[in-house]
Amino acid sequence: MRRQNISKLMNVDELAEYLGLKKQTIYNWLSKKKISGIKIGKVWRFDKNYINKWLKECSKTNNG
Repeated sequence: MRRQNISKLMNVDELAEYLGLKKQTIYNWLSKKKISGIKIGKVWRFDKNYINKWLKECSKTNNG
């Protein structure tokens, strides 16, 4: 069985570091539905490919 392009799932700490933000900002964005993630048990996980696409979309929106 071949593995598809499975990207690494990041937790809140890793995502906050990746984006240069505080963890609380990530939790605020989750509650406001500004960003989506996958909750596995009590831990939020984020697909790095999705985050990169989301960042590109945000930059397109903000740059006109």
